[in-house]
Amino acid sequence: MRRVSRIAVAGVATAALAVTVSACGSSSTSSKDGGESKGIGLAYDVGGKGDQSFNDAAYAGLQKAEKEFGVSGRDIEPQDGESDADKVQRLETLAKQGYNPIIGVGYSYAPAVKEVAAKYPKVTFGIVDDDTIKAKNVADMVFHEEQASYLAGVAAAKTTKKNHIGFVGGVDIPLIHKFEAGFIQGAQSVNPKIKIEKQYLTETAQEGGFSSPDKGENAANGQIDAGADVVYHAAGLSGQGVIKAAAAHKVWAIGVDSDQYEQSALAKYKDYILTSALKNVEGAVYDLAQSVIKDKKPLSGEIRGSLDNGGVGLADTNPTFKGNADLQAAIKKAEDGIKDGSIKVKTS
Repeated sequence: MRRVSRIAVAGVATAALAVTVSACGSSSTSSKDGGESKGIGLAYDVGGKGDQSFNDAAYAGLQKAEKEFGVSGRDIEPQDGESDADKVQRLETLAKQGYNPIIGVGYSYAPAVKEVAAKYPKVTFGIVDDDTIKAKNVADMVFHEEQASYLAGVAAAKTTKKNHIGFVGGVDIPLIHKFEAGFIQGAQSVNPKIKIEKQYLTETAQEGGFSSPDKGENAANGQIDAGADVVYHAAGLSGQGVIKAAAAHKVWAIGVDSDQYEQSALAKYKDYILTSALKNVEGAVYDLAQSVIKDKKPLSGEIRGSLDNGGVGLADTNPTFKGNADLQAAIKKAEDGIKDGSIKVKTS
């Protein structure tokens, strides 16, 4: 099990979320036609499985649920340049085949989830990173990304030797602005005069901001050449390029969503991955599956992960990071401030 600094990682516990989650009341383990659930359906965001980040966290939740609940699952990759109609067709295919719950991994699934959930009211749908769908059979699985990013900013500012750090965002959208805002605020809480490089790879996801490691590598190389010696990315698959560049220059990278220090595909770069700002997509997927398949009380409404309930945090698997007492004390102080409300983390 991946470890997170001072917070639980078992998932976004149902009990902890009782105040923000509502249940449908009746079982959703039957399909539209009344048959038993075939298992869990998962539709990936851009970048797909193998990004070692956002999508892979969702897949880990699917695997855990399959193992513990004895059900099958089906996960489907996205296509380049696909439309909302393509996403609708993908979700409808899963519903017709009897999968329940069905989860769209990423905010881009919002229109499709809204449309398909209305057609299949006995099926529970989940969407990650969107809170706009208000339906009895939809769970909006969202997170306080800015809180984990604040801690990442503290870590970067305490680690840099040049008082110069960088942020690489995949796509210039409000969701990724939360990562940037928290990171900058956290870093400036340590050193108000710290220099911060900032770059977004693309204006839209269709341009490859979340799925182009070469773009991430080029951006990181530019920031490192400018003097940054710690670079934080919120760029999905593109972040692999950021990590590659950091390793090539022997400076620190900070990963995102999954514990990237632990990812086998990134093993050759792990000595340069300081930590990762975690978003427990794995736990959210698992908890929704449990509510439908085991508990027979499907979750719905907003489910928001935070520092308080273990939904976000920092990975501490890198011994260099974990063993730095001064750094850990600064992170603990920041965590406590966010939890008690004395630190208000910005989202833009």
